[in-house]
Amino acid sequence: MTQIQIKKLFIANRGEIALRIARTARRLGMQVSSAFSSADSGLPHLRLCHKVAELPGDPARVYLDAGKIIDAARRLGAEAIHPGYGFLAENEDFAAAVEAAGMHFVGPTPDQIVALGDKVQARKAALAAGVPIVPGESEPISDAATARAIADRIGYPVLIKAAGGGGGRGMRVVESAAQLEVALARAQSEAGAAFNDPRVFIEKYIARARHVEIQVLGDGFGNAVSLGERECSVQRRHQKLIEESPSPALTRQTAEKIGQLAAKLAASVKYRGAGTMEFIVPFSTQDFYFIEMNTRLQVEHPVTELCTGLDLVEEQLRIASANVAKTPLSLPAVTRLPVHAIEARVIAEDPEADFRPSCGKLDLAMLPAGPGIRVDAWAEAGLSVSPYYDSLLAKVLATGQTREQAIGRLVLALNETFISPVRTTAPYLAALIQQEEFRSGNYDTGTVARLKDKLQKSTCDVSADSAVLAAAEKIARNGHSGMLPRGANARGLSAWQRAE
Repeated sequence: MTQIQIKKLFIANRGEIALRIARTARRLGMQVSSAFSSADSGLPHLRLCHKVAELPGDPARVYLDAGKIIDAARRLGAEAIHPGYGFLAENEDFAAAVEAAGMHFVGPTPDQIVALGDKVQARKAALAAGVPIVPGESEPISDAATARAIADRIGYPVLIKAAGGGGGRGMRVVESAAQLEVALARAQSEAGAAFNDPRVFIEKYIARARHVEIQVLGDGFGNAVSLGERECSVQRRHQKLIEESPSPALTRQTAEKIGQLAAKLAASVKYRGAGTMEFIVPFSTQDFYFIEMNTRLQVEHPVTELCTGLDLVEEQLRIASANVAKTPLSLPAVTRLPVHAIEARVIAEDPEADFRPSCGKLDLAMLPAGPGIRVDAWAEAGLSVSPYYDSLLAKVLATGQTREQAIGRLVLALNETFISPVRTTAPYLAALIQQEEFRSGNYDTGTVARLKDKLQKSTCDVSADSAVLAAAEKIARNGHSGMLPRGANARGLSAWQRAE
C-alpha cells in the first residue's frame, strides 16, 4: 500500500461529492479544507472540514472562479486540490494553475485533459490506440458548408456535439439537411455558453443504442486497469437517470474486451487518476464504438465501488500521492464481486410539471436504509435547494445477488425517500424501474422518451400519498416520534418481499 504523501487536502466542490471526498480523506488521516458560497454555509461536508473559508462574490459563479478557489486553498494551507466532478475537474487551465501555485491537482495532467477530455482529441487518441470510434469527423467544424459535406458523406441522422464539456449540452440530433444549419448554430452557441468553448464536431447518430462506460484507473507512469462496465442507457434528454452494473446487454466476453481496450487507451497517454471511457453499443449487437472520455470521477462511481469493493476516492488519492513521490504504485487487483448494483439519481425537479426545477427550504429529508442500500446525499432538513447549482440531492443505490433483487430493493428505497416540500424525481424513478422494458433489460437510450406518457401516469400512482407526507412533515416540524399512516410504501414493501 502506497504511503499517503498528501496530508492537507482542499475540496473544490460542493454537495454530495464534497461530503464523499471529505469522509475518505479524513479516514486516510488528512486535514481537510474547503470553501463555500454565501448560499452554501450549512452544507454537511463543511462540518467534516478542519478549515473552511467563504468565497466572496456572486454565489452563481464563485465555484467556477479558479483564481478564488486557488487563493482560498493556498490561504487554508492545502497541499493538494480535489476538484470533485464539477466543471473545474476537466479544465486543463485550472489543473495547470493548481500546479503552478505549488499544489497538486488530484486528477490527470493538463495535457491528458486535453488529449482525452476534449472529445475531438480523444477520437484521435482512440484511433491511435486501435479503439473503434463512431464514424464521423475528428476535426471541429465552424461553418454550415463543411457540416453539410460531412453529413452527406456519413449519412443522416447525424449528431452535432460540443468538443468540450458534457451532460448533453451543446448536442443536437439532425435528421435532415434542412435542419442542419440551425442545429449547428444552436449547438455552437450552447457549447460556448456552457463551456466557454464553441467548438463542435459531427459524428453518425446511432438511433437505437446502448450507452456503456468503463471505469479506469491510471497510475501516471504508463499502467492502467479497467474496473468494469456501467450501463447508462436510461437517459432523459441526454442526462443519465439510472446506472447499473453488470450491463444486462453485454456478454462477459464483450464487456472484458471493451475494458481491455479502455485500459489500453488510458495507458497510451500515461493517464493519471480515475476516468471513464464512454462507448455506444448499437442495439441487439455486441459491436461497440468509443465516443468520449470523462477525465474525472463520475456521478455514478458508487456503482463500481459496490461491484469491486474499492473506494475510488482513496484510489485517486493514492495515485496522487504516488505521483507526488514520483514512485509508481501497484494498481488494485480487480475482483468483481458477485452482486448487481443499480443507482438512481434523485433530483430536485417536478416530474408532474415537465421536470420544472424545484427549489426552496427542506422541511423534511428522510432517506432510505436497509440491506443492500447505499445513499450518497447532502439533503438535510433545514437546508435549502438553491437555483444556482446542480439539482442532484441524493444518489440512492441498491445491490442484490441478482438483478431482480437489486431492482426490488431500489423500488423500496425510492418509495422511502421523502423530501419535502421540494419535489423530486424519486417517484418517477420508482415507476421507471418497474416498467417491463427496464425490468427485462431490453432498453436503450430512447426508452425514457418512448415511455413518456406511461411514466407520467405511473408517477402519479407511486407518488407518496398526501396523508403520508403530511404526517411525516408534522413529525419533522414538531420534533416528536410518530408512525406514518398504515399502508405507506405498500408498493415498495411488495417489491422488497419479492426481492427477498
